[in-house]
Parts: sequence; C-alpha cells; structure tokens
Amino acid sequence: MSDITVSSADPRAADIRHLLERHWALMRASSPEESCHVLPPDSFDDGVHLFAAHAEGQALGIGAMQLIAPKHGELKSMHTLDTARGRGVGRAILHRILAEAQTLRWTRMSLETGSAALFAPARALYEAHGFEQCPPFGAYVEDPHSIFMTKALP
Repeated sequence: MSDITVSSADPRAADIRHLLERHWALMRASSPEESCHVLPPDSFDDGVHLFAAHAEGQALGIGAMQLIAPKHGELKSMHTLDTARGRGVGRAILHRILAEAQTLRWTRMSLETGSAALFAPARALYEAHGFEQCPPFGAYVEDPHSIFMTKALP
C-alpha cells in the first residue's frame, strides 16, 4: 500500500475509536481474561502516545506506546484493519513508534504479545525489527498465553 502516513491520533475521533474498539473486542475474545493486557479504549490519556496509519483518507491501523520506567517504553495496542493487513500498515506504525521513542531518548522498548497462532504475524513483525524474547518486565508475570519481547534503542 502506498502513501501510508502515520501521525499522532486522538482516541476520541470516531475512526480511531472504531479501531480501538475493534482491537479491544478481538483481544478480549482471543485471550483468557487474566492473560489479556489490551488497553481499554477509554484508557488513553496523556501518558499514552497513540498513533494511527492513514491512506486515502481512511484510518487503517493504530499503535500506542507508554513509558513504563525511566527511558523504557512499552509498545501497546497494535492493530490493523483486516482489509489492510499484509500491506505494510503495521510496519509503518512500528517504524513511527520506534522513531518517536528515540526522539524521546528512550533506550529500550518492550512488549507483551500473545503466544497463540493468531499473534504469529505480529511476532514475526517484531522479530524482523530486532525484538527478541525476554522474561516478563514491569508488572507482568510468566504466562503461557504471553510472549515478552524487548529491543535496545540506539
């Protein structure tokens, strides 16, 4: 997909809210409640940096990050519309998030994702961008439904 732009997003905008709600519903349906760490659509505040990918005037995906420790960020809530998957939307969002983290002088970015087959494309994307599996970080604990990954930032 050409001409994808990624910029800061307002979680109250209708198209962004729609993506956040779709992501919330998919994650809640895909993981046991105690293993589901998705941000609720109403939890996006000043501490969460939310980005959206657009092409041809349509919001195609969202991604978020938040600071969890000094200079250590967490990648949160990556989601791409079904109809836009496989076209570079997730990659564009991930690039934007990593660039923003570097601008903020963060030195590490970590994430939690699912271990089920549904999450394999996301894990492949993260691995292709230098993320490696790691032990749980922050408040996370070992969980067979979760995979934890991290990446040092230049």
